[in-house]
Amino acid sequence: MVSFKTRRREPELVPPARPTPRETKLLSDVDDQHALRYYETVIGFFRRCGDESDGPDDLAEVVRAALAEALVYYYPVAGRLREEAEGKLVVECTAEGVAFVEADADVRLEDFGEPLLPPYPCVEELLCDAGDTRTVIGRPLLLMQLTRLKCGGFVAGFHMCHNIADGFGIIQLMITIAELACGTKAPSILPVWKREILSTTRSTSPITHPNPSYEPLLNSLDYASESDDVMLSTTLDEMVVDYFVFGPREMKTLESYVRGCLTHPATSFELLTAVMWRCRTIALGYKPSQPVRLMITMNARGRWNRHTLIPLGYYGNAHFSPIAELTVDELCRQPLVDTVELVRRTKLSVTKECMESMVDTIASLRQRPCADPARTYEVSDTKWIAAGNGLQLGWAEYVGGGIPVAGDLTSKLGSDHMRCKNQDGEDSTVVSMLLPRPAMERFKKEMAVWLNKHDEKNLIIQSSL
Repeated sequence: MVSFKTRRREPELVPPARPTPRETKLLSDVDDQHALRYYETVIGFFRRCGDESDGPDDLAEVVRAALAEALVYYYPVAGRLREEAEGKLVVECTAEGVAFVEADADVRLEDFGEPLLPPYPCVEELLCDAGDTRTVIGRPLLLMQLTRLKCGGFVAGFHMCHNIADGFGIIQLMITIAELACGTKAPSILPVWKREILSTTRSTSPITHPNPSYEPLLNSLDYASESDDVMLSTTLDEMVVDYFVFGPREMKTLESYVRGCLTHPATSFELLTAVMWRCRTIALGYKPSQPVRLMITMNARGRWNRHTLIPLGYYGNAHFSPIAELTVDELCRQPLVDTVELVRRTKLSVTKECMESMVDTIASLRQRPCADPARTYEVSDTKWIAAGNGLQLGWAEYVGGGIPVAGDLTSKLGSDHMRCKNQDGEDSTVVSMLLPRPAMERFKKEMAVWLNKHDEKNLIIQSSL
């Protein structure tokens, strides 16, 4: 992989371009989770289009001005978080601004690999220094670095406080910046705050009957009985990140195991999640009688949600994580079709009543210790936040990006499904996986069996981590 260092200018604070309301805004109970007190990372790669004379002479100045104009609409992002009584967070809309760093790198877009897939080399050079990413109070809520490349392309790297926005919200803000950089007078989608729609209407005292989808999570908080998970006891420097690419050929092979056995065809997410959960469980060597859990992060903006409508433009956290639980023996002995059906049922379990109960449960857990639940595989389908045509600039096109690191900054359990192109230029899915080194070797061998591959090295893109 290519190695390089960026030349960064000093960070500067960019305030809103015009006066904005000075007020205090409440977060939703979904926003105000201790688990979200960190900076989420998103990165975007752009290729310059047309003649070299196309586009602005001073890219950084155009983007900086567009960022300032975007903050007129997203003015809470220019404020600061404050902690109130009982540790509840609020946003003080102070217009202090967000951090912006201008940088240059002596590399070309093609040096990052073709096709453009994670892990991206020297990704830390494309992101400004966020300091302690778990400290969010009293700091800029957004940090952006714009890195110009030798070929005329550029990279936009974002750190954004997760309490303020989820992945969809960050992409929505990126699209607004892109539109304003192209000269539009206002965003095509106006931002919506309305955090009260995902806040509880009941007391946040401990609830007697938590939502059933969260009971496995509550049970796992009994740390004394859950301390034997190798995922939790292994330090990060003894773990490895790999990325697995599944193109049409691989998906056809996996579909052959369930073809004709399902009422409705499995989605790529359902099928990949079922297979990878089984392979991961075997690789980690859990005992047959131990319970293992699948936690699915669901975007409430999805087409499945017809009952609690999330307004167009809502950029706060709008996700829920229902959990399925089986013993190791049950998971690994049942037919794959049963695991796929379980993944599907878990997704469909999030009804209106379920969402309301989940909000209540989240609110009641806000002051509980925050730790990874044992023997849990947490998976997110982030293909839906792919910017695609929404980030076209006329003189530059979005060519790839997304979440540049595997394993959440506060959790080692996260696995993300992202959109990509494979070596043949076909639409594919790349899935991140973080495991202890010995477990990763076992995981690759298990996956090779399912995919009828004799050489498991053909499955992955090796991480440089």
